[in-house]
Amino acid sequence: MTRPFSKRTRAVHGGARRSQYGELSEAIFLTQGFAYDSAESAEARFIQAGEDEFIYARYGNPTVRMFEDRVAQIEGAEDAFATASGMAAVSGALMAMLRAGDHVVSARALFGSCLYVLEEVLTRYGVEVTFVDGTDLEQWRAAIRPDTKAVFFESVSNPTLEVIDIAAVSDLAHAAGATVLVDNVFATPAFSDAIAQGADVVIYSATKHIDGQGRALGGVICGTQHFVRKVVEPYMKHTGGSMSPFNAWVMLKGLETLDLRVNAQADSALAIAQGLAEDNRVITRYPGLADHPQHDLVQRQMGKGGTVLALEIAGGQDAAFRFLNALEIVKISNNLGDAKSIATHPATTTHQRLDDAIKAKLGITPGLVRLSVGLEDPVDLLADLRMGLAAAQG
Repeated sequence: MTRPFSKRTRAVHGGARRSQYGELSEAIFLTQGFAYDSAESAEARFIQAGEDEFIYARYGNPTVRMFEDRVAQIEGAEDAFATASGMAAVSGALMAMLRAGDHVVSARALFGSCLYVLEEVLTRYGVEVTFVDGTDLEQWRAAIRPDTKAVFFESVSNPTLEVIDIAAVSDLAHAAGATVLVDNVFATPAFSDAIAQGADVVIYSATKHIDGQGRALGGVICGTQHFVRKVVEPYMKHTGGSMSPFNAWVMLKGLETLDLRVNAQADSALAIAQGLAEDNRVITRYPGLADHPQHDLVQRQMGKGGTVLALEIAGGQDAAFRFLNALEIVKISNNLGDAKSIATHPATTTHQRLDDAIKAKLGITPGLVRLSVGLEDPVDLLADLRMGLAAAQG
């Protein structure tokens, strides 16, 4: 698209490719390989594939390329690479650029699998990782060194909803020549301006809000054309983490309604957070509430508080389990960003491998429940949560 259309319009039309049949809905090119006119043309394509030429589905595919182009246009990035899952995007972006002896600074408040990649995988191959409190700029300033290769953080942390100042951390990192990688899944492409705010690489689990209906796994890495095609692509195509054409088509359909869905979900999340704010049976954390420590930052950075709440249920794990088991509308699962509202107990699921001291340091208490707000009527959801809170108190 040549004109500066809004994100909402780009999410419907960006990156479209049409065959000779002129189909309106994007086609699924469900093929592993591609035929060549001659041996010479095969040789030429392996030397340098053209703009719209493909070799093998692990390297690229027309449906996948439509999804990559569309996300890049929404995000304001030069290019994007689609991956098999969100964690394939996180691990691929980091592994593709790092070598033994490199130094990374990361916020400690991360999704459990992200922590595993940083603590276990990267260090196994000789990468030094320093963890900081992501909300404390002085800790970033002290940890970033002249030889720091990358900084990594979730713009809104999972599950405790700390909000990291993308612009401020990026300034510190860039002063040392470091690359800024942001896992932006809670912000969603609809609310994100991470590239404009200083991020070099923006990573999404497309499994979450981009699909938005619990159907397929996927991820995407957004950045400069050089980073995506010269750093990420060689690593991903040889290690096999690319997205399938069918999943790319599902994600394209999800992008068409992304703006409508996440705005409605964020509005519902705010209404629910406000409805629970004075309830002494629960402590409600939500970036859209005025009492959230980074409320002003999230308004500047995202414009809305997002689709996820953190609920601290009085009475610890037993009370949290009674709360979860009493819910009728909200489903117990470990996903988020779905059209259906989902509740998760991080201490025993997504972050269960962490020892108790680390959980306590991260604020992942026995009573913490992560609530991903879906597309149901917020009045019904609030009634459901109150029923759960009544059950929690036994």
